[in-house]
Amino acid sequence: MTDKRTFSVLVVSSGEKFNLALKDVLTPDRFDMVHVESSVGAARRDLIDRSYDIVIVNTPLQDEFGADFALDMARDSGSGVLLCVKSEFFDEISDKVSDYGILTLAKPTTRQTLTQSLRLLCATNERLHKIKKENASFEEKIREIKLVNRAKLLLMENESLTENDAHKFIEREAMNNRQTRAEIAEIIISQYTGGAS
Repeated sequence: MTDKRTFSVLVVSSGEKFNLALKDVLTPDRFDMVHVESSVGAARRDLIDRSYDIVIVNTPLQDEFGADFALDMARDSGSGVLLCVKSEFFDEISDKVSDYGILTLAKPTTRQTLTQSLRLLCATNERLHKIKKENASFEEKIREIKLVNRAKLLLMENESLTENDAHKFIEREAMNNRQTRAEIAEIIISQYTGGAS
């Protein structure tokens, strides 16, 4: 059985009762770093130095309502955002923020609903995390292909090799030097262009 990933959480809430209820739900086995701020200003200052997997905004806050902050978080970060609003504002706020992927929860709420909402955010965040890793791997592959193609072209132009021979040369050098094809391609490019890749 594989270990479950833990999540970091920023709670932006000035409600003591809400914060106490969250404390029971944000267990250390699943949420390894939980930081609580009571205002948007303090939360923004905290976000200068770190990022969080999940941001929970309990409205209203000391310095503003909180919906705009939630929108900023959804637009400008990779955090999953849970916005908690009083039930009389739920429809209006939910309509405003749902297109940005913000999960809205009506208050008062139950522990079960809060737990389910957090599980949904964790699952969504996990999928996003995997997609980002796959995307980074895909981008690295594209980068390698571009480098190798450029190196092959330079070998063909400067050494009068065929494309197949240039390809074999790069493969052989990578194997003999225990380097990646991209690393060998960068050396070849540097050799023929004076360091401009």
